[in-house]
Amino acid sequence: MDLRIFTEPQQGADYDTLLAVAKATEDLGFDAFFRSDHYLKMGGGTGEPGPTDAWITLAGLARETSRIKLGTLVSPVTFRLPGPLAITVAQVDAMAGPGRVELGLGTGWFADEHTAYGIPFPDTRFGLLEEQLEVVTGLWNTPDGATYSFKGEHYALEESPALPKPVTKPHPPIIIGGGGPKRTPRLAARYASEYNAAFRPVDDSEKLFATVREAVNANGRSPESMTYSAALVACVGRDEAEFAKRAAAIGREPAELRENGLAGTPAEVVDKIGRYAGIGAQRLYLQILDLSDLDHVELIASEVMGRL
Repeated sequence: MDLRIFTEPQQGADYDTLLAVAKATEDLGFDAFFRSDHYLKMGGGTGEPGPTDAWITLAGLARETSRIKLGTLVSPVTFRLPGPLAITVAQVDAMAGPGRVELGLGTGWFADEHTAYGIPFPDTRFGLLEEQLEVVTGLWNTPDGATYSFKGEHYALEESPALPKPVTKPHPPIIIGGGGPKRTPRLAARYASEYNAAFRPVDDSEKLFATVREAVNANGRSPESMTYSAALVACVGRDEAEFAKRAAAIGREPAELRENGLAGTPAEVVDKIGRYAGIGAQRLYLQILDLSDLDHVELIASEVMGRL
């Protein structure tokens, strides 16, 4: 089971804070550091000092870390055009070195952040996602010296040189998530190397994995060619008092966290990870909400990851 650290910087974290968490992620042996791609806080708090751009952050971290994988869970298609997105991810891929950068891509859902920063937010966005996946992978897969053209409902490219090419071959892995019963599994089967079921209980995740497996098989791929992952909020304490303190720090109730997240004592969390492993999850994204609490990350590394 791969364990990845997953952060939500829009809630209030500058680059230096993210760098400290990323370095701890690397030093403590986790597989990857991922971040959300949002421009506006959610829920309480001020969100100060303000949002950071996901791919600018990852570019910086690519140069200041050496081993961990880096990526987004997930970048909304509304934030970027597909051509510039392909360039951006390929550049960060080169800055990190082969095999370290991954692109999570989704439709976007948070209307308020679009309004707050002047970003168009069309009512229907699944077509944007489908065409962006086609264009980004089309640019990356275009042979050297050839050009790429595309004409769709939302985007058109003509005689693009399709540069730069990623250093990761054939291209950086693509992650697709969501709970749609038909369209999302179809896109994952065609374009993704990983399917993510985010913030869902074990039973729901098992059903989603099964649907994606069927779609992957129908697309002529082995179901085992897809990585199946889940994302859950993490809140761990050595004892009940420490767990309750960490739950209070992120504004959550201990009982609710135990029900919906990876929460409680290390033994409880290891047990729940085992339940996700039992339904075929190969990777877990641990959502860390208090980015100032590096002792929490160290505890998870020693007492949770150390027992797997």
